[in-house]
Amino acid sequence: MSNARRNAYLEVLGLPAFVLRRRPDGGAPSDRSEAWTRLQARVAACTRCALSATRTQTVFGVGDTRAAWLIVGEAPGAEEDRQGEPFVGRAGQLLNSMLRAIGLRREQVYIANVLKCRPPANRDPLGSEVAECLPHLQGQIALLQPKIMLAVGRIAAQNLLRTDESLARLRHRVHAFGESRVPLVVTYHPAYLLRTPADKRKAWEDLKFAREVFARV
Repeated sequence: MSNARRNAYLEVLGLPAFVLRRRPDGGAPSDRSEAWTRLQARVAACTRCALSATRTQTVFGVGDTRAAWLIVGEAPGAEEDRQGEPFVGRAGQLLNSMLRAIGLRREQVYIANVLKCRPPANRDPLGSEVAECLPHLQGQIALLQPKIMLAVGRIAAQNLLRTDESLARLRHRVHAFGESRVPLVVTYHPAYLLRTPADKRKAWEDLKFAREVFARV
């Protein structure tokens, strides 16, 4: 994504555009981290949909804000809502293992959800909720500028790609997300794999495919 396009998008979100500057002491650029802080505060204060009335807290995202890999799930669950971090508990542990299998640590990627608030009783996100919340994720993508996205689960994949195709049809294909055309690969959600361990082999094939796609970008 070009700097001009990124900054134009941030302005639409109400976030000031920025130019990376180095501190006088020669340290790392600070403007990017300030932009992340502003976006996180914006998400924390968001009341654009009714989920703001039932959440414990927003679940912004976690990881390396300069990561090449962006992992996207659908929405926080009960434990994520309590802790304020995506993919914790057993599903989070399995996701960590999946990442390690392709040579990545949790700290080396960025992890977020399409929705930043938990839907009551972990129901599927409503289309209106996705429409209100997706700009927050798009803001994260504009700042992160990932080289590849991994959508975990049918609901995340369908909402990111704006399709009703099944997970089976979306897997093992290289999709493109947004105007920046970020390569996107789809696989199973770790929570599904905990319920259906027989499909872990298919998920492993997806991960190897994603690793091959990343090697080409």
